[in-house]
Amino acid sequence: MDLYLPIANLSVNALVIICLGGVVGLLSGMFGVGGGFLTTPLLIFYGIPPTVAAASAASQVTGASVSGVVAHIARGTVDYRMGGLLIAGGVAGAGIGVGLFRLLQAVGQIDTVIALLYVLMLGSIGTLMARESVEALIAVKTGRRKPARKRRHHPLVAALPMRWRFYRSGLYISPLAPLLLGVLTGILTMLLGVGGGFIMVPAMLYLLGMTAQSVVGTSLFQILFVTMATTMMHALTTKAVDLVLALLLLIGSVTGAQVGTRISMAARPEYLRILLAFIVLVVAMRMALGLGWRPDEIYSVQLQ
Repeated sequence: MDLYLPIANLSVNALVIICLGGVVGLLSGMFGVGGGFLTTPLLIFYGIPPTVAAASAASQVTGASVSGVVAHIARGTVDYRMGGLLIAGGVAGAGIGVGLFRLLQAVGQIDTVIALLYVLMLGSIGTLMARESVEALIAVKTGRRKPARKRRHHPLVAALPMRWRFYRSGLYISPLAPLLLGVLTGILTMLLGVGGGFIMVPAMLYLLGMTAQSVVGTSLFQILFVTMATTMMHALTTKAVDLVLALLLLIGSVTGAQVGTRISMAARPEYLRILLAFIVLVVAMRMALGLGWRPDEIYSVQLQ
């Protein structure tokens, strides 16, 4: 069943797009990640223009985050003070990202920059995940457990001035740290269409030193509002949000997440992590290959 995407200006098979969303939702349910960092590359592989893929993926992440945020609010695992600072930084970062996005569009390099950022980001994340997964598997096989890490924020965070108390997270740190982290995430969300949870969660744990109980809920709370702001900015400035595409992705991701959750309950976490690392590295290599691969048609005509 073919559907015309008005913003992408092409026809796609609706079932294929729903299946792509289902794959991302499946990974989200299996591995506990938002999956947004895989949505844009998969859409690009299918032939969606990178600008439309990134903008539409951000709106799909917004819809997919709602149920998770509601659940964590009910459990009381959201640090609203921390989340407010992350949101403020994220919205500011999205504003900076708008300027970068339009500048790169003007010079005709936005597609290349999106691909390069994904190669660097997925390559580094996949490598770190693979190393940690292998270490965890060796520990399980040998029966040696890694010593528990003492919860402590990074020395750079400790050096920042004007400390506040974040009671839900059990922290006494400068508000500048979450604010700057939010700015970085907002820029990435604007340029790449990702929720940023795959960067936010490790940073909140290892840089800010937050308790594990409040990290996921606070991260989802921030992602929901920052992706909403990003979608609005894209719609008003770049005009690259394709709501038909986002809706198809959302239908697939909601269904896939339910299946992935069931699988995750039956599989061992060590094997799940190494599988995710393998998938991320494969996508990164495919993106890198696309940067150097000579296309069949060197020139293309785009109607304005």
